[in-house]
This record gives sequence, structure tokens and C-alpha cells, in this order.
Amino acid sequence: MSDEHVFELGDVVLQSGMTLRDAKLVYTTYGTLNRRRDNVILFPTFYGGQHPQNEPMIGPGMALDPAVYFIIVPNMFGNGLSSSPSNTPPPYDRARFPPVTLYDNIMCQHRLVTEQFGVERLALVTGFSMGAQQTFHWGALFPDMVERILPWCGSARTSRHNFVFLEGVKAALTADDAWRGGWYDTPPTKGLRALARVYSGWVVSQAFYREQTYLQLGTASLEDFLVMQEGRRLNSDANNLLAMLWS
Repeated sequence: MSDEHVFELGDVVLQSGMTLRDAKLVYTTYGTLNRRRDNVILFPTFYGGQHPQNEPMIGPGMALDPAVYFIIVPNMFGNGLSSSPSNTPPPYDRARFPPVTLYDNIMCQHRLVTEQFGVERLALVTGFSMGAQQTFHWGALFPDMVERILPWCGSARTSRHNFVFLEGVKAALTADDAWRGGWYDTPPTKGLRALARVYSGWVVSQAFYREQTYLQLGTASLEDFLVMQEGRRLNSDANNLLAMLWS
């Protein structure tokens, strides 16, 4: 696992016109930046994920080979590492955390790449799911800087159908009385468990369930798999999940 680094952004005026105070972008790197600074791959995180979840796709002999490329993994705002509802000081914490868009994420990642590393061209931007949406944004916003994009399992724009998916996740979480409009003192565990089950219905494919692929993950049954998903979400902060969902 690579070490975490913090890029201090200062006060960032967001696309909404609001300000993210004392913003921080947490990132990790793999490999070595060459002298020409042209071997850089940017690999953003996905919804609910942090940089350790990207690491299985990075390794010797793989497409994202740190022996060949300098790979930067920026953590998405709201994921609990970069500035998030859970780690921002009052009065901008929890339910008062300002709305951050994917555009805001990309513009701050651009600052990281150019200001911290002096990189003017990216060999590749790639990502999964919401990381794929960030990949599309990079290609659209900086076409002269990005040589290639490789988005996978994601869309350039959130469709109406996908919007309804996300509303289902949001409703499942916020229906918990412990939610308290985001000002909870104890985690809304019922809502987090419900969110996990709703999310499990579409985060993986029909083939995943039809072929019982979940049994290859160390679970004994479908119910066992769903309980495992609940356990993962219980470790997440509810406000963070909703902030990323809003993005």
C-alpha cells in the first residue's frame, strides 16, 4: 500500500458558488515520475471507495504497471479522506458540507497534477463507475492535456434511470429516524443496512447473481453476501455517502 499525501487547496470556490473552506485532497502515488513527466496515469476513486480499493488494479505486469507509469490516485471529495462531511470542522461539517460536483473534483485534481508535480500531459485517465464519470470529465475539460481516457462501467452523464437508482439509495438511508437530517450523534445503522441492500441490487450485474459469483468471495449464500455488504456500509459515514451521491 502506498503512503497517503495531502494536497492543501486552501479555500475553494465551488461550481455552486459556495466555498469549501481549507479544502484538502488526499492522494497516493505508485511508481516513479520520469524526467519528461510524460508517464503519468490518473486513476480517480469511485463511489464509496478510497484509494486502497483501487490498488488491486495496480501492479507489476498489469496494465497499470508502476514499473512503467507514475500512477496518481486522488481520493474523491466526500469519501472520508479528502475533505468530507465527516472530517470538515464546524460550522461546515456534517449536513452543512457544501455540495461538491464532479467538475469541482476534476478542477482540484488538475491543480494537484500541475502544481504539485509540474505535469502538463497525462498519458491516461481511467476509472471505474463514478471514477469513469470523472474520466469523461477530464477528457472533456482538458482534451489537449489528456492523451487517452479509459472509462469503464460508467457513463459520461447520470441518466434519468440512474438518477432513480440513486434516489432509492438516498431514501433508504434517510428514512432511518436516527438520520436526524444529517445531525446524528450515533450512526443511522438501519438506514446504512437498507442502503447496502438497495445498492447491491444494481452495483453488480445480473450475471453476477445468476452465476452465483458471490460464492467466490467467501460467502456461503446470497443472504450471506448481502449481510457482508451491510457490514461494509456500516463502516461508512452516512453524510459522506450522501455527499458523494449528490456529486
